[in-house]
Amino acid sequence: MEDNQKQPDLEVRKKPLIEENGLKFKDLNNNGKLDPYEDWRLSPKERAENLVSLMNMDEKIGMMLINTRKMGLSQEDKSKTSHDGVLDEGVVEKGENIFAVNKIYGTTHTVENMHLRHFILRDNFSPAEMAEWINTMNEVAESTRLGIPVLITSNSRNENAEAVFGMNDAAGIFSTWPGTLGLAAAAKGDIKNGGDASLISQFAKIARKEWDATGIRKGYMYMADVVTDPRWQRTYGTFGEDPEFIADAIGRIIDEFQGEELGKHSIALTTKHFPGGGARENGFDPHYEEGKWNLYPTPGSLEKYHLPPFRAAVEHGTSSIMPYYSIPSIKKSVVQEFEGEDIPFEEVGFTFNHYFLNEILRKQLGFKGYVNSDSGIVNKMSWGMEDSSEAERFAKAINAGTDLIADTNDIENLKMAISKGWISEKRIDEANVRLLTEMFTLGLFDDRTYNPPEKATEVISTKEHWEAAYEAHKKSVTVLKNSEQTLPLTADKLNGKKVYVEVFHKEQEKADKYTEQARNEANEVGLFNLTNNYEEADTAILFLHPKSGAYFNATPGLLELELCEDKVNTALDGALYQETTLSGMDHLKEVADSIHNRGGKVIMSVNFVLPWILGNVEPMADALIAGYDTFFNAQFEVMAGNYKPTGVLPLTLPASEEVIAVYQDGQSVSRNDVPGYDKDKYMPKGMSYAYKDSDGNVYKLGHGLTY
Repeated sequence: MEDNQKQPDLEVRKKPLIEENGLKFKDLNNNGKLDPYEDWRLSPKERAENLVSLMNMDEKIGMMLINTRKMGLSQEDKSKTSHDGVLDEGVVEKGENIFAVNKIYGTTHTVENMHLRHFILRDNFSPAEMAEWINTMNEVAESTRLGIPVLITSNSRNENAEAVFGMNDAAGIFSTWPGTLGLAAAAKGDIKNGGDASLISQFAKIARKEWDATGIRKGYMYMADVVTDPRWQRTYGTFGEDPEFIADAIGRIIDEFQGEELGKHSIALTTKHFPGGGARENGFDPHYEEGKWNLYPTPGSLEKYHLPPFRAAVEHGTSSIMPYYSIPSIKKSVVQEFEGEDIPFEEVGFTFNHYFLNEILRKQLGFKGYVNSDSGIVNKMSWGMEDSSEAERFAKAINAGTDLIADTNDIENLKMAISKGWISEKRIDEANVRLLTEMFTLGLFDDRTYNPPEKATEVISTKEHWEAAYEAHKKSVTVLKNSEQTLPLTADKLNGKKVYVEVFHKEQEKADKYTEQARNEANEVGLFNLTNNYEEADTAILFLHPKSGAYFNATPGLLELELCEDKVNTALDGALYQETTLSGMDHLKEVADSIHNRGGKVIMSVNFVLPWILGNVEPMADALIAGYDTFFNAQFEVMAGNYKPTGVLPLTLPASEEVIAVYQDGQSVSRNDVPGYDKDKYMPKGMSYAYKDSDGNVYKLGHGLTY
C-alpha cells in the first residue's frame, strides 16, 4: 500500500528508534533489529500476526479484557497517584464499589503486570487533561517488554444529558448536541422537508475531530437498537423507532467517525446492541434479572424491524459489534427467520450465542471486525449462564465468537478456562489478531501513540463546532400542539405582557437549579419581558423534565410512563407502591389555571427521554413542545419565532396506560417487538396505539407542526 511507504513522524519516550535503508522505525521490543510488527510498511494484519507470535499467554489474556480506568485527577488521595498526579495508582478491594467485581490494581500494575491494553474512560475532565492522561498511559505501555500501546474507549461525549453511568458518562466538554433522539428529530425533520439526514453526518464529522485530538480512539456507540417496547429505559440513547432511518443514521455515523476505511485519524466504533435491544419483555432492562429476555411474539419481527440497522453497520464496516445481555425467549416468541432460514434460539445471552454471532453476524451479514461484549457478562449479567462458573462463562462467550470481554480485569478466570483446555490457543490467537489489527490500523504503534494536549484544547474550542451543535438543538425542537396559533410568541403578541418561566423535574432540587438556568437563558436571549411571579404573568413557559426507573434496578411494577406524582401503582407481586415521575404536579396545575383565568396562554415543553403518556398534562397546554435534552435557549428562539420549527417525533407516543397494559399471563396489549408506528396492526379491535390530543393531532412517528 502506497501510503505505508511514507516515513511517519515517530515519537518514542521509553524505547529507541532504529534506522533501516534510511527509514526510521520504533524498536518496541528493544532487540536492536526490525521485527515485522515494528515495520509500518507492512499491513496491519501482517503486523498483528507477527506480534501475536511473539506474545506469551499472559499478554494475550490481558489483550482480551477491557476495564474502566479512572484518571489520577479523580483520585482524591494524591499519594495514590503517579506521574505528577496523572495516573491513578489506588487499589480497590473486591466489592468496595460497583466496578470492583474483582480487586482493582493501580494503573501501572494493570498495564505492566496484568497486560491490559484496552480501557474505558468515564471521567470527564478537560480535553488537554484527557490527552495528557492517555499519553502517560502509553508511556507506561511503551516501557513494557513488547511496547504494545493502549487503546482508550468511551461512551458518547457529544450529547447534552444528565449524567447516566454507562450511557452518558460524560457531557458538556466536547461540542454539545441534543440527545440522540434529538438528532433523530432534527434529521427526520430535514427529510420531511425534502432534505436528507446529513445533519447526522455533520455531527459525526465534528465529533470525530474532537475525539481524535484527545486520543480517545474508540467509541462505544451508537445504539442501532430500534425502540419497540415504550417502557425500555434506554430509549433515550437510541435514534427512535424507524428501522430504515436508524440504518441510514448508523451508516452515516460509521462513515464519518471511521472514514471510508479505518485509518490514523479514525475513531473505531462499536455498534450496539446486536441483534437489537428493543424487543424487551414489558420494558424491563437486562441490566437486572427481571429484564433478561428478548421476546419475538410477532412473525418476522427480528428480521423486519431489529436487524436492518446492524446490516447497515456491517456494510459500512463498523470496527466492532457489541451483543446485548439478553436471552432470546423460546417460550414467548414465535419462530423467527433470517434470509429464509429458521433461527434456532439458544436460551443464553447474545454474547454467549454461537448461532447469532457466527451464523447471522459473521456468515450471513459478513461482519469482519471483532465482537466486544457488554460490561459485566462474566459476573453480574451472565444471563442463561447463571449456574456456570466465571471461567465457564469466559469459555462460552469466547467460543461463541466474543473477542473482547468488557469491564473486567479477571485474568485469573480466563487463564483457568484456557489451562483447562476449554478455549483453544488458536481461538485466543484469532481474537488477539483481530484486536491488534485495529490498533495497528489506527496508527497507535506508529505516529498516533502520543497527542499534543494543546491541540486537543484548540480543536474542542472550535467555534464552528459549537455553532453547528446549537443549530441542531434548534432543529430538534418539535411542536406537537399549537392551539389557536399560540406560537410563535412574537413581539406584537407579547406587547406589554409578562412571561413566567419554570422548570419541573422529578427531583425538586434539580427543578430549582434548572429553573434558575432557564430564566438566565431567557434573559440572555432577551425576547421576553420576564416575571418571577406567575400570578402577574400573561404567558407561562413551563419545562417538564420527567424521569422514570433506574438503569440497574427494576421498578416494583411496570415502568411508569405517565407524568404523575405519588401515583399508587400495583407491583408485579401484587403489593401497592407509589410512583413519581414529575414533582410539583399540583403546582403545575395551579400555574396553568392562574394563567388561564386571566385569559393567558400556557406553553409546555416536555423533555423526551422516554415515550411519555401525556394525558395528565397536554390538556393544560395551549402549545406543547417536545425537547430531547434540548438547550432552553434554543427552545426559546423557536417559541419566539426566531427559528421556524422543523423537528418531528422520532417515536410514537402511547395513547394511554390501556394500550401498553400487560395481561395476567405477562403478555402486553401492544406487541413488545413491533415499533409504535406499526402497532395498530396487532391492537385489539377498536383500540388505537398513538396519543391523540385535544386538537385532534396524533402523536405518531414523524408528527411535528410548523408556523
